[in-house]
Amino acid sequence: MSEPLLEVTGLAKRYGDVAVFSGVDLRVARGEFVAILGESGVGKSTLLNCIAGLDTVDAGSVHIDGTEITRLAEPQQALFRRAHLGFVFQAFHVLPHLSVAHNVGLPLLLQREPDDARVASLLDAVGLQGLGPRLPQTLSGGQLQRVAIARAMVHRPQLILADEPTGNLDPTTAQRVMDLLATQVREQGAACVLVTPSSMAAARADRVVRLTAEGIECLQQHRSR
Repeated sequence: MSEPLLEVTGLAKRYGDVAVFSGVDLRVARGEFVAILGESGVGKSTLLNCIAGLDTVDAGSVHIDGTEITRLAEPQQALFRRAHLGFVFQAFHVLPHLSVAHNVGLPLLLQREPDDARVASLLDAVGLQGLGPRLPQTLSGGQLQRVAIARAMVHRPQLILADEPTGNLDPTTAQRVMDLLATQVREQGAACVLVTPSSMAAARADRVVRLTAEGIECLQQHRSR
């Protein structure tokens, strides 16, 4: 078996005396789409943050494409994220003083590879054509969600971490976004880890796992690998 793109081993996270989760093991191959389910408060968003190096861990390791990011210093983690990861946050985290197009194109700008055509193409793909010049405060929550999704994908990252990316979207737009994520994963050899309460979104994944306080269990395998 080839080396996975993402390998999480024995991951544990605590807040003070409270254990969020422990013993989390997860391997995700290139071209694989994994959905994580779990009860509210079990730490699904925290797990994504730990995988990305946005939160510290109390035990275990995270390897992405052979790099153990849990051992990197914060500046190196930030550079690694910039080059290799795309993150869709529940809270969007768009920059209010930048236009929609500039928010989406920011990952490319940080890599000194601006590409207005790619930005425009992704805005079209998520149904935001013509809204590039607008400021975020003029958009709805669902539109801001799509800005965040386009921004996470524009630099063609190796790994996409998506925290309930369809939560603010109508069913038709949610289906369109899931199609886009699946296409990026399978055609570009990336991988996606998706946290979602949506059975529709989870059904699009190759594998569905459940996070509990004791670790991860596989619920469904939709596509053989």
